[in-house]
Amino acid sequence: MRTLFTTDGHNREVAASDVQQLLAAPHQVFWLDIQAPDDDDYRLLSDTFKFHQLTIEDVKHQNQRPKLDGYDGYVFAVVFVIALTAEEVSFREHHLYIAPDYLVTVHLPPEPSFDKLNQRIAESPQSACRKSSFLTYLVMDALVDTTFTALETLDEAVDKLQDEVLQNANNAQLALLQDMKHSAVEMRRILGAQRDMFQRLVTLSLEADRETTAYYRDVYDHIIRQYETVDSLRDLLTGAMDVYLSTVSNRLNMTVKALTVVASLFLPLTFLTGFFGMNFGWLVSRIGTGYAFIIGITIMAISILTQLFFFRRRGWI
Repeated sequence: MRTLFTTDGHNREVAASDVQQLLAAPHQVFWLDIQAPDDDDYRLLSDTFKFHQLTIEDVKHQNQRPKLDGYDGYVFAVVFVIALTAEEVSFREHHLYIAPDYLVTVHLPPEPSFDKLNQRIAESPQSACRKSSFLTYLVMDALVDTTFTALETLDEAVDKLQDEVLQNANNAQLALLQDMKHSAVEMRRILGAQRDMFQRLVTLSLEADRETTAYYRDVYDHIIRQYETVDSLRDLLTGAMDVYLSTVSNRLNMTVKALTVVASLFLPLTFLTGFFGMNFGWLVSRIGTGYAFIIGITIMAISILTQLFFFRRRGWI
């Protein structure tokens, strides 16, 4: 699906001929957003825009890293959006072609952050589409700010998990902690590369367009804040893991302590019964029948089941 934004507004399902007319028009600034590209969209990128084949392969194959590459007449950028759904972190990859008179964005899944941006541009298209560099700022700012929501939600999830670990640590929490730590490492890797990419973008804007440098610096500051937040989350997750291990260790110590007390109580009894053999005449004369044997076995089985029930209830086994 293609969405075209110009100074006259925006429309969907844009034909390739319309794009060719815009490219032929002098100083016509526009933004073309392509969602879930197909073969026609790839032909539009290669035949109409004349983009380099390497960039089109990056769009097709995905799984890139944040980067900023310069080509003849345009700059190719890869930007990631971090999202959190049901405590699972996902990364949405966006590819941007930045030229002096236009901006082309390509992404596979729908981008929710573009809905509000589309409304903002539709309300004042002449202001938003006056320069491609300002359009680029609006798009990148919308993408980058979306990550704040995921980081805030993840921070709340970590705090909640720490409280649950203190109350009752279990194996499911350990698995969740491991997943969160892995996600934090991946987010740090993505945001670190994205920070370097925006630093290059600010440098290029200083050389080419000083007017929008302040806007790019604002986005760069947001990236720095997100990178620092991920570092803090990683420390919190490490602390939560330490709390989990300490809680489990303390619970194990209490269990061993209780079992030691039980064993200590039966130690002298076991010694006395072993020493005397319990061969008292009064007792022996009353356990000579088969019923007495069955009763004895039943009492031993009940004692074992009672202990198992008690240990399970206390969480020892």
